[in-house]
Amino acid sequence: MDSIRVAKVMGVSCNKPGSTTTGTLHLTAHHLIYKADGAPEEEMWVPYPLISLVTRMPQTLQGFTPVAFRCRTFETFTLSFAQEQEASDVFESVRELTVATSVTQLYAYNYEPNPPLPTRTGWSLYSPREEFARMGVGSRTKAWRFTDINKDYSFCPTYPARLVVPTKISDTTLAYACKHRSRSRIPALSYLHWANFGTITRSSQPMVGLTNNRSVQDEKLVEAIFQSHHSPHSPFVETKVYGATATNLITDARPTTNAMATFAKGAGTENMDHYKDARKVYLGVDNIHVMRDSLAKVIEALREADIAAAALLNIDGSRPLPLDDIFLDRQALRRSGWLRYISALLDGTLLVVRNIHVNSSHVLIHCSDGWDRTTQLSSLAQLCLDPFYRTMRGFQILIEKDWLSFGHRFLDRCGHLSSEKFFLTAGANDNTGGAEAAQAFLASVQNKFTPQHHLKETSPVFHQFLECVRQIQRQFPTRFEFNQRFLERLHYHLYSCQFGTFLHNNEQERRVDDGGKPPCECTVSAWDWFNSPEEMEKNKNPEYDTSLDNPTSRSPDADMGVLFPNPKDVRFWHELYGRSDEEMNGRIVIAQTAGVETIESADDDPIAPPAEIPSEPQSSPSTPPSAATSDRIPQTNGLGTTLGSTSSPTLPTRSERLPITRGDSFKPFGTVNSTYSLQPPSSESPQSEAGPSSLPHQSRPGPALPKLPDAFTGGGLRSMWGKLSSNASAALSGVRDAYEGVTRDLVVSPGSPSANSDLSTRGGELQATDSTNKPWADRVDNLSSHAIVALNDDNPWASLKQNPSSSVPRTQPLDHLDGRSSSPITSLPHDPTVAQPTPLSYSSSPFAISRPYLSTPSRGSDTFHASTPSALPLPLSRSPSLVSVPGVESPPSQPLNGQQSDPLGVGWL
Repeated sequence: MDSIRVAKVMGVSCNKPGSTTTGTLHLTAHHLIYKADGAPEEEMWVPYPLISLVTRMPQTLQGFTPVAFRCRTFETFTLSFAQEQEASDVFESVRELTVATSVTQLYAYNYEPNPPLPTRTGWSLYSPREEFARMGVGSRTKAWRFTDINKDYSFCPTYPARLVVPTKISDTTLAYACKHRSRSRIPALSYLHWANFGTITRSSQPMVGLTNNRSVQDEKLVEAIFQSHHSPHSPFVETKVYGATATNLITDARPTTNAMATFAKGAGTENMDHYKDARKVYLGVDNIHVMRDSLAKVIEALREADIAAAALLNIDGSRPLPLDDIFLDRQALRRSGWLRYISALLDGTLLVVRNIHVNSSHVLIHCSDGWDRTTQLSSLAQLCLDPFYRTMRGFQILIEKDWLSFGHRFLDRCGHLSSEKFFLTAGANDNTGGAEAAQAFLASVQNKFTPQHHLKETSPVFHQFLECVRQIQRQFPTRFEFNQRFLERLHYHLYSCQFGTFLHNNEQERRVDDGGKPPCECTVSAWDWFNSPEEMEKNKNPEYDTSLDNPTSRSPDADMGVLFPNPKDVRFWHELYGRSDEEMNGRIVIAQTAGVETIESADDDPIAPPAEIPSEPQSSPSTPPSAATSDRIPQTNGLGTTLGSTSSPTLPTRSERLPITRGDSFKPFGTVNSTYSLQPPSSESPQSEAGPSSLPHQSRPGPALPKLPDAFTGGGLRSMWGKLSSNASAALSGVRDAYEGVTRDLVVSPGSPSANSDLSTRGGELQATDSTNKPWADRVDNLSSHAIVALNDDNPWASLKQNPSSSVPRTQPLDHLDGRSSSPITSLPHDPTVAQPTPLSYSSSPFAISRPYLSTPSRGSDTFHASTPSALPLPLSRSPSLVSVPGVESPPSQPLNGQQSDPLGVGWL
């Protein structure tokens, strides 16, 4: 009680989103209590561990000193005090009461229910022998046994005292196998499927390291697990499970890069050359730090929405706008990636469920240490496989078995001890004395140098599991005995520290005393409170139908009680965040076609990442090149030639784009043109909206295709088809642009009859089509009769490889290149240090190297190559038209033998 500087403050203004009241504030040893004056609403009780951030704000113009509170349940409120000293006392008192140095200081060690709860059997709710016997261990199969190797928690401190391992494996083998697993967390049984002998086992990562270590004992243990369905000790030895051997999975929940990075630390992943009858998959679920940052972005988006809403409050607390106005930025929610991570977990869950129930196989799950992502995937898969775990009692046993006994670190992940870093002062007051300012400065410096390693271990792992359960519950509303309120209250008591269930990191810390009574004897279990009649009535799902889980049902929609969740159908749990569904997930309209869900805009798609593909500004074909390109950099096709020249034949340009809608993204053809879809341009398209300038374009009519059924044209699917069509259309547009650029450079048709004559009449040569945009563009006026000079008009100082057979020395400049000829090809001064280009020759040698992009396809056997003594050059006349000169038209292509070899006149690619 020494930490409480002030126990009661009257005349406190409490500002919540949407309301402002005045009342009395009480500070107790474990709660902050606010009671509004003359208001019928209930008192607000806030346990101190539930507070995640407290900010002391500067004094307002009205003379009030506000203190802002943010809770782990995503609730925010601000208390405004008339006197600054009261605000300071409350701030310091809450900080000292919230920041604990030991878990025994938390509320659970002082909580005593009043009136007493009807039952106190929560700590004995889960019995390993009873639960695994329910699965069939010892009755349906003899392939598994209990071991007491960890009865005193010396074998593995983070594992339960009772483990289930294959009967073939002795405790001695386990003692050697534990050395090959991180923290001695060996593969142990977590679930035995009721429909077959498929199993879920869990472990930590193997200690492979850079030296590629292996353990024969660990390999034999995994092999025995994967062969447990046809063990000779089983009475069902004659039962054959087809496909089980071929589809046994070692599931690494980590991304591949993360798994490979741990090799440097002496860990790693399994070498599948040593593990028989199994395959390995990576699920790509990110680590705890990524999840923590993702949820922080969601919380920041909610906070900004609250600030925007508070800015519209009147002085009396009323709002000039209705309460249903939306201030939440859904783009910020999408950028957080929170739903994508939930979708990844559900995708991994679906893989495990199918492999066990459909393929009758085994799955070994692990991540790094096997207590975060492994626990999520294992418990979610069991929730879908076994209808028992979808009851209230079964769900509690599932949490006790896979989360509490197998060592999920609740104390570290939830951050129950808090930190002084979560208590901030927004700004200093001008009236603050020098002593108080110095004290505040020293406190801030001390916080910076205080070890905060435990803060890096916090992560919303169990919260994320509850959200995944909510997604499955929303997809199958009649398959759960409990409702979403049950999950909400479970999330609340995860952080309230009112019960001892979620306070410690493993079973040993809960069951073994540390100089006194063990926590399981001096704290109340959360299940005692949840199993009280009043709470069970509130948490019961009225739509629950047990007949749907009948495995012997033969109805058309029967699934034997096994759920297959849709990983793409995920939405924000808006009730948990205290928001409306429309505010967090957008407005969803049910289309006329049954089962098709339409989203009105791309912003309303909660799972698809934002992608913006701006359309390229186009110019009219009738516009002169100078007018079309005067305000932008010339576009090149990667070969040094400028695109869009008027001297080359052009194809019809793309029409302007219209805004895209989600409904149009799935339609392959239609009347609306879009950069994001596969629709052909329409001649009635208005001007573009994405480019900086909107010039008229020549449209190209699309092909006439049959109209698709209404199921495809009535509205777009949610996100997958929209992203698929947008990616395909973007790639198609890029290929078409490249094709247009190349065809503009092929000035003359390759079907010229003078294939063996001057190069000035040959077709298909690469032309520099817009030399005016490049001041160093070379103009060839005089060439050797046995050479073709390849010039690079992008780089005036580029040196070209010398022909060994050339009679011109490499250091000797050519007359037509150094500016001494009568027709200089460049205005730049000659650089004697740069090697000059040497001529190459044509030859009809059968060993010559073909260069179709520098020669014409109609040359017959003529090919382009570096001249050699055996290659006889063809007699070529001097041709000044290898590189096009502005104002000079290239000769048109002539028909070959009365036929047009290239009807489009675009050259050969």
